[in-house]
Amino acid sequence: MQATARFLIVDDHPLFREALHSAVEMAYPDVDIIHATDLKNAIELIAEEKDFDLVLLDLNIPDVQGFEGLLRIRGLYPRLPVVVVSGHEESRVIAETLSHGAAGFIPKSSRRAELTRAIQHVIEGNIYVPEQYAPEAEEPEDARRRQMIARLSTLTPQQMRVLQMLREGLLNKQIAHELQVGETTIKAHVSEILRKLNVYSRTQAVIEMSKLDAADLIHGSEMRP
Repeated sequence: MQATARFLIVDDHPLFREALHSAVEMAYPDVDIIHATDLKNAIELIAEEKDFDLVLLDLNIPDVQGFEGLLRIRGLYPRLPVVVVSGHEESRVIAETLSHGAAGFIPKSSRRAELTRAIQHVIEGNIYVPEQYAPEAEEPEDARRRQMIARLSTLTPQQMRVLQMLREGLLNKQIAHELQVGETTIKAHVSEILRKLNVYSRTQAVIEMSKLDAADLIHGSEMRP
């Protein structure tokens, strides 16, 4: 970590921003702390500064839904540690936060001393979860969903575009026209999509995609190397 630590707090609630600010200063008295109230502002600040050591992110900010904020920052800046600080403290939420690449999860109900310990723990290179966190057994449907997200990550950008058009009900000829390629090329893309997703038909591929939400699709596309 650089001589003067630099943290970004992303939260639209001023009182909690100040609480986080105070907890960070307890751990690092000389820290440089910058605040953002929404995802757009946060990404602009990260792009401008480029040398943050840690992002403390609330899940519930105005311009995102669910895990979109975490996925967006992780996709753009995969080396930047992001710790989620949230009032949604269910085991399922914590588990999904970690599965999306967060460096930790801090409940908003935590006392300031715990916030400070959590931040130090992450800066030392560890993953932080609250002591009371007990991972739940993964449901079969959750396992299938996770597997499909992993398969999505193997698609190329062009294959993802073809898959989106299949979901919209377009025929091969229409997709070829939209992408300005030959119909034979689209047929090859479709065959490869079915193989990578481990499904046997276009219809099954569309059905499997309908079980995923927007954040899952974003995550799948951002996991690609």
